[in-house]
Formats: sequence, structure tokens, C-alpha cells
Amino acid sequence: MINVAIIGTGNISPKHIEAYLKFPERCKIVALVDIYPEKAEAKAKEFNLTDVEIYDSHKALLDKEDLHLVSVCTPPYVHKEISVDFLNHGKNVLVEKPMAASLEECDAMIKAQKESGKLLAVIAQNRFRDSIMGLKQILDTDLIGKVLSAEVNSLWWRGRCYYDLWWRGTWEKEGGGCTLNHAVHHIDMINWMMGMPKKVSALVANVGHDNSEVEDLSVALLEYGNGAIGRITSSLVHHGEKQGLCFQGEKASINAPWEVYAYESESNGFPRENPELKNKIEDFYKSLKPLEYKEHAGEIENVLYALENGVQPLITAESGRNTIELITAIYKAGFSKSTVELPIQPDDNFYTVDGIMNNIKKFYEKTGNVENFENVKITVGSTY
Repeated sequence: MINVAIIGTGNISPKHIEAYLKFPERCKIVALVDIYPEKAEAKAKEFNLTDVEIYDSHKALLDKEDLHLVSVCTPPYVHKEISVDFLNHGKNVLVEKPMAASLEECDAMIKAQKESGKLLAVIAQNRFRDSIMGLKQILDTDLIGKVLSAEVNSLWWRGRCYYDLWWRGTWEKEGGGCTLNHAVHHIDMINWMMGMPKKVSALVANVGHDNSEVEDLSVALLEYGNGAIGRITSSLVHHGEKQGLCFQGEKASINAPWEVYAYESESNGFPRENPELKNKIEDFYKSLKPLEYKEHAGEIENVLYALENGVQPLITAESGRNTIELITAIYKAGFSKSTVELPIQPDDNFYTVDGIMNNIKKFYEKTGNVENFENVKITVGSTY
């Protein structure tokens, strides 16, 4: 039995709790931690966790010998501290996105993981959707040919009061805006499917939230080593929240939400549909076995399997670091108004939190300071 603690019982914690409860024969939630213990107590009551222990600090659990796995669901600025503390005390860690606020912090977490020999996984639950897994499996074939361009729309909408929550809307506490905290999902996906780009250019702005230091809109262009081009739009000002991915190949394009198009050339260069190839891709997609567990449940099942069998999870710390590296490149390109080459080195100004803080722009002054919202309903993105 894998004993689990949830560190941080805010908006995202129910996703973890619900997922662990799907596997009662394999794991058990034994502790909830929050700096506001009443929030942890409310979660215990909501999910009928009758024998769970409540704490106001993660440090109270560091020496708990019968604790095997912790889910870190806190704001990003403490992900590194909490994760490293638990790894150094022999505990396995699953940390929510984003992995950390800087590459330096990611590397400290990876160092602690390697020295401890324990597991460190990062949440990127959208990989565990049938549509996203299907795209990846098609891209791993030659069905659409070489990918020529990729487009990612991480489009969300948040009201002005979203940034009234005490830790949101500052570079120090949140680590960034929509690029880091929302598009992190889609940036993980494009890295998984395309690999890391070689160069990045970007525009970064705050166009709709004048009570926040951080950006609410960014557009990045990616150059890959094989000549392909990518675009990522990250936004908190898009009504409709239409999120998706598109991969244009030499022979066809595939999209999430699922669409496929296949053209071949007329004698004058204009397009003619290629129904044979389109049907072949459709048939391949429909033949894929649906995932038994999806989203957070899918990733947490994968982590439990990794612990039970001594293997690596699908989404490793290195995957989480790659996501932070691309996000860091977007910030550097946007604020320096230059093209950034990857990889980012440890002597780069944007490698550390302090370096980032000294080189970004605070768009506005944060004005709101609400400890907790009464209405805890949240949206977690498209179903693709």
C-alpha cells in the first residue's frame, strides 16, 4: 500500500484526491497539509477522509517513515523547497505544474531526485487524454510525413479579480502569468511531440489585467533544427477558451480537437483532397485503444505503476524541466526583444529566479489581496 500526503489543499487538490481515491487497493491518503489548516479539514470532510491527519506545514511529515508519496499542490514559488525537502528525506514526489519558477530550481530538484534515488514526476495531465495520446501516436508514424509547422493555442479567459488572490499576479509568488501557469500544459504537449526548438522569439504583454504584474498574453515563434516552425499563443483574454493543437505535415494535418485534412497537388499546384490518405489516418486514430484512466487519474495511475514496478513515469522531472526551459526562453525573448538560442546555460540572466526578477517588466502593480475565494469552481481546459 502506497501512503500518500497532499501538500496544499487549494483549487487543484481535489483532482489529486479524486484520482488517488480511484485506487483504494493500491494507495491511501494519510495526510493533508495546508498553511490554512481549516482548508485541509474541509477537504477531509468533503471527501470523507475519516482517518487522515491534518498539518499546517510539510516539515511535520518529513520524518514520517510510513509515508511513501507526496503530491505537491502549492503555489509554484515553493515547489522546489517542498520537493527537495521530501526527496532528501527519502520520499517520492509528484509535483503540480509548473515544476518550478526557474531552471535553477528545476536542476536543484533533479539533483535531489538523483541523489535520493526516489521518483520525481511532474503533472502534465493532458497527455492522458485519448485525443492527445492519439496525436502523439500518429506523429510517431510516417502517416502525415515530416511536420512542417505546429500551432498551439492555449487560450483562456480570466476576470480581473482572478489576480486578487494573494499569491497570484506577482513575479515573486506566481513566477509568471499565462505562459507559465496556463500554457504550461500545451508547452509540455508540443515539447513531447516535436522535441525542443533551437531558437525562440516572442511578444509578451499585459492587455487586460491592470492589477497584475505578470503577462496575460504572449505569442512565441519557435524554430526547430529540422527547419520546422512552431507558434504558441498563451492568453487569459480569449472568450470561448478555444484551445487546441495543429500539426501540418508534408502529406496531411492532424488536430486536437480531432480533425484531419489531407491534400495532394493538382497539376497547377492547387490542392485536391486525398480521401485515401485521410481515411487511412482516420482508421488508424479510431483503432487506438482508449485510455483506461484519463487526466489526473491517468497520470497518478502511471506514477503508482512506476513505484510498484521500479520504472520511470511517463512525465519525468526532465520533461518538466524542458517545459520550464521553453517558457523561460519565451520570457527572455519577449522582454529582451531578441531571438533566444537553446539550451539556456547556468550563467544566463534568466536561469535563476533573481535573474528573471531583474530582467522582466512588471506590467502593473498588484492591488488585490484576498486570502481565499469562497467560490472555488475552476476550469481546467479543453477536453480536446
